Amino acid sequence: MPEQISKYPDVTLKILKEAGAVCGQGAPQKILTKCPADRFCALPTGEVCVYGVNEIPRMTQISTRDLAPVVCPRAQPGGDALAEAAASLDGLVLGTVLVAGLTLGQARRLLRRRRGGR
Repeated sequence: MPEQISKYPDVTLKILKEAGAVCGQGAPQKILTKCPADRFCALPTGEVCVYGVNEIPRMTQISTRDLAPVVCPRAQPGGDALAEAAASLDGLVLGTVLVAGLTLGQARRLLRRRRGGR
């Protein structure tokens, strides 16, 4: 039986009650056993669990991983390219700093040797 997401779960529950569903009154939960009792509705043809948007992590049939591609698609124009460019730039900056550090360290050693130091 379905879990439902609603921006207005209390309104959805009210509509289901007015349509004859038994909601939030301790009706036996045969299939949606993990549905919070106040979000559960029993109908002659099945069960429904109504979650608000902020309750999505509590759902058992739909995960945030299922919703992420729909809610935050990575395929936005330039979205992936921009992220890849930023990652490449970070690597380039880190590599440049590393090479500069090695070069400066080498130059410092050479200067010490010429001056008669270690």
